[in-house]
Amino acid sequence: MIVITKNSVSEERIAEIVHQIEKAGVQAHVSRGTDRTVIGIIGKAEPTLAEHLRQMKGVENVIKISKSYKLASRDFHPDDTIIEINGVKIGGEHLVIMGGPCAVETPEQIDEIARLVKAAGGQVLRGGAFKPRTGPYSFQGIGVEGLKMMAEAGRKHGLLTITEVMTPEYVDICSEYADILQVGTRNMQNFDLLRKLGTVKTPVLLKRGFSATYDEFLNAAEYILAGGNPNVMLCERGIRTFESYTRNTLDLAAIPVLQQLSHLPVISDPSHGTGRRELVEPMSKASVAAGANGLIIEMHTDPDNSMTGDGVQSLFPDQFANLLKELEQLGKLVGKRFETPKEPAEYFNTWIK
Repeated sequence: MIVITKNSVSEERIAEIVHQIEKAGVQAHVSRGTDRTVIGIIGKAEPTLAEHLRQMKGVENVIKISKSYKLASRDFHPDDTIIEINGVKIGGEHLVIMGGPCAVETPEQIDEIARLVKAAGGQVLRGGAFKPRTGPYSFQGIGVEGLKMMAEAGRKHGLLTITEVMTPEYVDICSEYADILQVGTRNMQNFDLLRKLGTVKTPVLLKRGFSATYDEFLNAAEYILAGGNPNVMLCERGIRTFESYTRNTLDLAAIPVLQQLSHLPVISDPSHGTGRRELVEPMSKASVAAGANGLIIEMHTDPDNSMTGDGVQSLFPDQFANLLKELEQLGKLVGKRFETPKEPAEYFNTWIK
């Protein structure tokens, strides 16, 4: 249930409405939009509460929300959520590019890739320190040392960092070194992890489970929001279908659908969504055209020798740079703000082949 008031309503009146809600034994979450203020009611309220609130001064309407997720719903939060991290804005008209390797391998590797991401115009360095793998004998990442390497590379080159967190026990240490925490597809319904992420303020990139419906996806986000962390991004990374030519099927429809259902920023992952280098560029452009607020793209200086074996979906640095130049032009057509450096990036002649 949500209570709608006009923005002209005083703070004292809103506080009184919140008091009445909490007195009924349920929670109130206030969201101030451009034209109206929405007070979301979380919990099972008595039927009489709605009528009582409707009669209060300053209340324009009381609407019952049938969706199982509340805080993630656009009904509760009509305006787009904008997450700002050290001057980088994610959401709304802003386009954010996250680039880097599947995994941190060495200090030299992550430093060089950070330099290339920055020179191309990317704002966020991606890299895994802990890697959930299908097989127990596959490379699992280098752990906390990898976090430290990536944090140092990010600071040196002026980039935010994003890394995957796999268990509740590692949320605090990952938050210490990374600017954004990623929840992978296999952990989308790891509810203990989601609850823990709700207790920190570090922004979270939540990837859609490879067989998850939109409703299941948004309910997973609800766990983090309900815990008190409002800084959540949704990531479409491809779903499992009958098609075997691509690694997954990138669900482009998810981008506008999620933006209709929710106020949270939507990021697309064309690397995992296709699993094929030659498809990353067209699906990146298609994602931006569909309204994505950002992209997370794998890029490696030597993808053929990537320790994770995911090199087949990683762009070479020159491909990454060329793609970002084209996305800058495409963004202008679809109302997204993104700029690349004006001077040619030095790595066109220096990146490791």
